[in-house]
Amino acid sequence: MNSRRKLLWPEAVLGAVVLAVGACSGGAGNARAGDCVHVVDEQTGETGKDCLPLAPESDRVDLAQPKFTDPTRITNPLHPTAETDQVVMGGQTDGEPFRTEVSTLPSTKIIDLGGARVQALTSQYVAFAGGRVHEVALDRYAQADDGSVWYLGEDVFNYEDGVVADTEGTWQAGRDNAPAAMIMPAHPERGDVYRTENLPGVVFEEVTVKQTDRTVDGPYGPVKGAITVHELHLDGSTEDKTFAPGYGEFSTGNDGGDLEAVSLAAPTDTRQGPLPTELRNLDRAARAVQDGEVTAADLGAVRDAWTVYRDSDAVPKLLATQMTRDLDSLDEAVTAKDGQETLAAALRVAQNTSDLRLRYEPVRTVDLDRFALWARQLGIDASAGDEGAVAGDVTSLELVWERLKNDTGGAVAAAVTTDLNAARAAADRKDLAKAEELAPGLAEHLAQPTR
Repeated sequence: MNSRRKLLWPEAVLGAVVLAVGACSGGAGNARAGDCVHVVDEQTGETGKDCLPLAPESDRVDLAQPKFTDPTRITNPLHPTAETDQVVMGGQTDGEPFRTEVSTLPSTKIIDLGGARVQALTSQYVAFAGGRVHEVALDRYAQADDGSVWYLGEDVFNYEDGVVADTEGTWQAGRDNAPAAMIMPAHPERGDVYRTENLPGVVFEEVTVKQTDRTVDGPYGPVKGAITVHELHLDGSTEDKTFAPGYGEFSTGNDGGDLEAVSLAAPTDTRQGPLPTELRNLDRAARAVQDGEVTAADLGAVRDAWTVYRDSDAVPKLLATQMTRDLDSLDEAVTAKDGQETLAAALRVAQNTSDLRLRYEPVRTVDLDRFALWARQLGIDASAGDEGAVAGDVTSLELVWERLKNDTGGAVAAAVTTDLNAARAAADRKDLAKAEELAPGLAEHLAQPTR
């Protein structure tokens, strides 16, 4: 599920955790209603004696076997995977700026559920901490015939200093006794209980619907029909989440602490019309400060462009807060002559500007700009000698390319793939000179007309 509260279990304890569940239930992994699922310490991975306070079987709405006739046609308004091209979320975690891009990929995956082959949509979740890639998840979803949406697994990649540190949290329905897990009922009602992940020892979440028919403040006005749920995790912690029509997962946490909330969704928040001149000017100014050699004049220009745009157009509250925060961080870094933080803040400013453009431009157009942004960043980081950042830049390019390649012409696609593979090889062997050499060509392959 798109909650980034993944418990990172030491591999040595995984078997013990599964066995602990089996000792209570007579089976391993898949916890049924009435089972004892033991609390597991998030930091150590140690299994405790206490059982999680699970809901009674009578409250669960996910116990019937789902039937999938047209699984990739997801019409459930609270989990609009097939109808939402991209959702950008923002906020903070552990005091650090946190931003995610959630995109529906053109590819699907066949999941074998005990001999039944179910075609699932793939949603690409990319989380950035401080502007840099932090976590990637490829989530698999399918809608059952009754309108409920089911979670069929995810491939998880957790990053440290630009490279994959672990893949903890990865699971797939139909493997290792993992069942399909309901992620959204067809018609959720207060008191409904369901397991969005149900493989103790790897992943586990139990959800209780607390409120329905809520009206929440959306990026561009009130959104009706939202629900709030309460999640119970394997370490015994809980959190509340809101889901809203046209967005899916809408918010987790609060403004005063850790927060992940919708900044903008396409097509839910899009509107017809050309890119406003004020936003075009902001985009140019933001790209100008991305080069890492930011002067007081450059900073003044981007601040002025931001003020003019903010005063001329409706800007989602969360995006406005993020842009102001990141410009302040950029100002402080330039004043302190902190080159590393200058690079990080300038990158976040550029990312924010790309997000704002989703209001007016197709997702593909914005993703093309994001690809160019990461190609520029690759050159900057290679020149600065930052091996970890270079590895992360190549990963970010690869992720955007997954969203673009199916709609890119053969010759161009071949050229991008060749150079991107070469960039990956250069990053892996820490050949920063080669990475820097490849960066301009990557940007040019998919270049958009000058704004």
